[in-house]
Amino acid sequence: MTRRDAEVKDRPSTDGTGKSIFHPSVSFPPSPRSCPHLLRVTLFVPRVATVTTTSLYRPIRGYRTQSRIFVAAISGHTEQTQPGGMPSRPGQIQPTHPPDPPPTVHGSVKAPAAALETAIPRLPKPARQASRSISISRRMGKNRLPVSPWTVLMSGATAPRVQNVLSRPVLSSKPDAGRTHSSHHLLKSLLLASRFAASTLVATTSSAGASTSTGTSSPDPGPTINKSQTNRNPSTYTSPPNSLSRTFSASDLPGWYRTLPSPYFNLSGHLDNLSSLIRPFLAFLDPSSLSSPYSMASTSYAFSTSSGSDFSTPRSSSPHSSASVASARSSHSSTFSAGKRLSMSSVRRTSASNPMSSVDLSTIEEALKMANLDTLKGYCQKTYGEVHQETTTEYISQEEARGYQVLNQPHWNKGTSFTPEERVAKNLTGLIPHVMEDSEKQVERALKMIRTRQTDIDRYLYLSTIKSQNVDLFYRLLMDHAKEMMPLVYTPTIGDVCLQYSTLYTRPEALYISIKQRKSIRTILRNWPYPQPEICVVTDGSRILGLGDLGVNGVGIPIGKLALYTAAAGIHPDKTLPIVLDCGTANVTNLKDPLYLGLRQKRIPVAEQQEFMDEFMEAAAEVFPDMVVQFEDFESEKAFNYLDRYRDQYKCFNDDIQGTGAVVLAGYIGAVNLSNVPIEEQRLVFMGAGSAGVGVAKQLVEYYTKRGLSEQQAKDKFWLVDTKGLVTKDRGDKLAEHKKYFARTDNNGHQFRTLEEVIEYVKPSALVGLTATHGVFTESVVRALKASVDAGGLGRRPILFPLSNPLTKAECTFKEAVDWTDGTVLFASGSPFSSYTTNGVTYHPNQGNNVYVFPGIGLGAILAKATRVTDDMIYTSAAALANSLNADEVKQGLIYPRIDRVREASVIVAREVMKSARREGVSTLPEEQWLEWEEWGDVDLERYIKQHIYDPKF
Repeated sequence: MTRRDAEVKDRPSTDGTGKSIFHPSVSFPPSPRSCPHLLRVTLFVPRVATVTTTSLYRPIRGYRTQSRIFVAAISGHTEQTQPGGMPSRPGQIQPTHPPDPPPTVHGSVKAPAAALETAIPRLPKPARQASRSISISRRMGKNRLPVSPWTVLMSGATAPRVQNVLSRPVLSSKPDAGRTHSSHHLLKSLLLASRFAASTLVATTSSAGASTSTGTSSPDPGPTINKSQTNRNPSTYTSPPNSLSRTFSASDLPGWYRTLPSPYFNLSGHLDNLSSLIRPFLAFLDPSSLSSPYSMASTSYAFSTSSGSDFSTPRSSSPHSSASVASARSSHSSTFSAGKRLSMSSVRRTSASNPMSSVDLSTIEEALKMANLDTLKGYCQKTYGEVHQETTTEYISQEEARGYQVLNQPHWNKGTSFTPEERVAKNLTGLIPHVMEDSEKQVERALKMIRTRQTDIDRYLYLSTIKSQNVDLFYRLLMDHAKEMMPLVYTPTIGDVCLQYSTLYTRPEALYISIKQRKSIRTILRNWPYPQPEICVVTDGSRILGLGDLGVNGVGIPIGKLALYTAAAGIHPDKTLPIVLDCGTANVTNLKDPLYLGLRQKRIPVAEQQEFMDEFMEAAAEVFPDMVVQFEDFESEKAFNYLDRYRDQYKCFNDDIQGTGAVVLAGYIGAVNLSNVPIEEQRLVFMGAGSAGVGVAKQLVEYYTKRGLSEQQAKDKFWLVDTKGLVTKDRGDKLAEHKKYFARTDNNGHQFRTLEEVIEYVKPSALVGLTATHGVFTESVVRALKASVDAGGLGRRPILFPLSNPLTKAECTFKEAVDWTDGTVLFASGSPFSSYTTNGVTYHPNQGNNVYVFPGIGLGAILAKATRVTDDMIYTSAAALANSLNADEVKQGLIYPRIDRVREASVIVAREVMKSARREGVSTLPEEQWLEWEEWGDVDLERYIKQHIYDPKF
């Protein structure tokens, strides 16, 4: 039993005169937003108690006119006993007589009796919650109280039910925790105004073991109130003559109030609302009601005009015995510290007299901050000017560069690898250390520094520093240590980099084209310092990985993607161009960030974005006619729209749709060969029906059509699931255009709302995840997949592809997949997982990373001088990747090459893409060149490819 329990138990059930003693405290109200008008009073009732209630509803002139004030009146009476002199069962509520008539009051607030007569007929229907019995040993937290906590709620009544309301309170046993409300102070004032409440208050005032006397309200008329006085500040309020002759202070408080637990004194932020509520009631205070029946505290209360630095609660200054005080404090000592109970600034103590105290300054400050950040507010947003540059930038050539002109250019700087002859010819003597190192030594130094960094972001920043000083060293690192470095340059680290790009920014690495400069796109493109780029990655930041709309912060994706084009496919870094189209952002966090580098405005309408994209594609084709454009991380609808709109007019492709589809298709081809499930029995469920999900599914449809199935037969093998369940024609919602192709019509009107229901219905052999939601593939889902595969026969293996990036968005982990399928799973993920050993067996994960295909697609299109990127070129890239595994990889059961062989795989993919461009008639290479390759075959073609790729050997 806690000290608080002991204190309650030791309190006498009667005061020695036969009347019950009540120990009231205040319970938190329900949510102020939903029920701002309710006042709760909790009565800890020892043995037998009689509770009567009266209700007052009256608009208070000058204040919130619709507030409802509910008064719980407490009345003591002789303890009821059962035959034989035994008291009634604990917690029983007995009917009682109505309270004494209230005093008549003149002024802006009517007497309670008049209020009942005039206001009750207009009140809403009463709460019809019946009284409920509550166990006397009700558990409250970890302690059992010897009495029952009853929460009395008066919600209004109609005239015929007044008697019922007075004799039967509405009871609630639901505890409210965590909110402090001004009803604490309101109740305190109402209980002081005992005449106004028309009740008798019984309070304990003696030391331990002593009982208290009772104070009974009399029906004498109350004081007259001037209307103007009701608007005075309660902290310094003085009553009119013959009414209240002194300032309201803590000495006016009942002594039992010291027993209230500490949460009720955490009053910060609620004093302002309180002042308008209790001000009228202070006028009803009468000196006679503050006499001997009450034990008065000695320190100033919160409404006192005292400005002392310490705040003492009535409990802390109670005249009760030290044991009682200690017990009252100890009940909450584990949650609320003494500093939290007793501390309140002088500003809060006088907030009632401060006219600014009721103003939400934090909201105003936030609005002012946003207003200062919005530098475009008030300007016309429909007109755009054109930039006219009077001069062109003159760049010095590498041959002419000397001294720091060489060292400051990262594409020319070789650091300590310059030979003695180069140092003399370039005037570098003394500008670099007097030592000559090969590339291996420079890589060793860089690796040591990278591995001492504590976080991936720090490692990324160090790599970026190397890239800004020595491009050859950066790509040497990336190529020679691909498994270690690629996760730092792209997924998963790039996701965190994009989230913080505006903070991490130190130097430009891309072209930033704003919608405000849409008439100057050609000028901006010509400002790029490296002439004739061959590959461009462009994004508008509207759907970055699984992170949503990041606006201009999404530029990290094109930068990282192009680094992989160079590392994996050997496209020269001078020939790459990252671009971000800034159309605003829907990301509120970015808009509020004072360091955000993009347009501080909401994203423009989709139609206007379409116009902007048309202008960009036209300008890019004019300024850089040989450049291949890759779309990256556009919103799903825009991604499909842009691809369909431009694919036949410009050299472009979408990696999210086509690249992801190709890499998954390559892995699926290998997985089908290892699964022992015949092609005709394959059934696939896709969790995620966005641009990536639909793009992958369409690539797999082509796989089946090339194996003799009709398009409809191939399409029937796919079931797509989104956040609303299985995608069907009759689901009742408006389907996005790209989802309609795979919407099912054979569900017979039944809708499957969860992934578990779909798996039970479909019995799939493969499950693909592209939801960007971690944990979607639960144990029950994966085990259901395995069960559906096992039902088809022995030796069959389930295919599980959780492909979402970054790693934190993966639908499940490799370890979970192995454990939940007993090691039979054919697994591929979008981000890298480590190998997993269990029961003496080591399992190796596959990473279905787009880096296996998009560099080869881009390189093949560039070298073939293709006028378009066709669907056959995309499909061919997948088939080439599936056939690029070596004997050791096949023996280990892998379905993708090891990541350190990505450059070799990219050459194979580029070779097959070039041959597809020739077959499709979109290659513009000389006919003589193709005749030579057709004569000598792949060996000669691969030699040509390797001659045209970048290799950073010093």
